[in-house]
Amino acid sequence: MLVAMMGTAMAQTADISPRRKQAIDSLALEKVKDLSKYISIIGDKKTAYSEAVRVMDRAEELFAPDSEMGVSSLSSTEINYYKVRKYFERLMALNYDKVNIKWYDIHYISDLERQPDGRYVGVITVYQRFEGTSDDGMTYKDTTKKDITIYVERKKTQISGRTIEFWDVMLGDIRVTETSA
Repeated sequence: MLVAMMGTAMAQTADISPRRKQAIDSLALEKVKDLSKYISIIGDKKTAYSEAVRVMDRAEELFAPDSEMGVSSLSSTEINYYKVRKYFERLMALNYDKVNIKWYDIHYISDLERQPDGRYVGVITVYQRFEGTSDDGMTYKDTTKKDITIYVERKKTQISGRTIEFWDVMLGDIRVTETSA
């Protein structure tokens, strides 16, 4: 059974060597870790506005166009989705005096699968611990499990008149799958 599943996974990434796939996986995980750092900086009330805007610009570059991020809360079963920039702006404007956001247990939950358009798609899961505190003592905490869609595609660039092909990783939608205290 395991050999059959491995054969399927290998067939789906046939034009990506195992060594190249390992590099792509590392790049995808690195981009998710970068996003985690950016979210912490944007959400931190001590971050200067100009710095937060600069970090938002950098964070947006990690995403495929029109990607959305899910937002949930313990007080509602509803999950709202916002375009990436809007999510960052809302995060920066949260009505807490201190915000602490940590991502942990970051790992792939699905192998890369080739799509008809030639791109590969996979999913990385993260857990986000959110803690917001007001100076008057009000505190809100939750842990959210999120699934991040990963897109891998071949791109070309010109360097000194030569065309160079490379694999690039872009983050896609971030879906909330579970929220708990």
